Amino acid sequence: MPKKAIDPTRIAIFQKKEIRKIIYKNEWWFSIVDIVQALTGTERPRKYWSDLKKKLEIEGYFEVSEKIGQLKMIAPDGKIRMTDCADSETLFRIVQSIPSPKAEPFKRWLAKVGYERIQEIEDPELATKRTRSLYKAKGYPDSWIEKRVRGIAIREELTEEWQNRGVKVQRDYEILTSEISKATFGVTPSEYKQIKGLERENLRDHMDDFELIFTMLGERTTTEIHRTENSRGVSKLKNDAREGGEIAGGAREKLEERLGRSIVTKNNFLPQKKKKR
Repeated sequence: MPKKAIDPTRIAIFQKKEIRKIIYKNEWWFSIVDIVQALTGTERPRKYWSDLKKKLEIEGYFEVSEKIGQLKMIAPDGKIRMTDCADSETLFRIVQSIPSPKAEPFKRWLAKVGYERIQEIEDPELATKRTRSLYKAKGYPDSWIEKRVRGIAIREELTEEWQNRGVKVQRDYEILTSEISKATFGVTPSEYKQIKGLERENLRDHMDDFELIFTMLGERTTTEIHRTENSRGVSKLKNDAREGGEIAGGAREKLEERLGRSIVTKNNFLPQKKKKR
């Protein structure tokens, strides 16, 4: 799967409803069941979508299955699952078959999202500005935002190297990321989230300055090792990832010894939102 298909899932908001979205084939793709639930209010969005798909085929939209992509997204229970997704054009067609007065505002919203994506392709700096604005609105200080944005750039640079050097499937990206994390912090990303009490939240959004800095160091070092040694294949990349993480881990241990405390902490940078019951 190409790099663009495995970028972390992001959340869009439509009329206070969360819509999962992901970059795939250089454009936004959206979770269809999230759209269905937002527009209909049904308690069984997957069943509704299954019935709607059959209805679309009866109406002559035979290529509906070809237009749908099964992409990995974080489910409400925090686990990653394959989810039916569609691009803006396909969603417009699907929405037309949903008998709901909420459909028209959604079409306008979707058009706006698509337009913003086109702007970001033409001027990537706009995407960075929007990211900064979102973090600012959540209450993060400028000093933290600078590190987070830089970390995103370093991460994207690393995953591009992995793609160019032989990584093809999502599982390999997860394995390589886990190798860096284990060597840097002594825990995998999933274990790190458990320490912080996170479920579907983004781990890095809850890291403090030192956690972000050592994450960047491990990933940037790994990228440089790949380039220096012209590494190819998952096995060699895995060794590089471990070595890159060990360099960052060594620096972390020295700092911990000097400060007399652990850098890995259960604290979250910002308070978590209370979970709905």
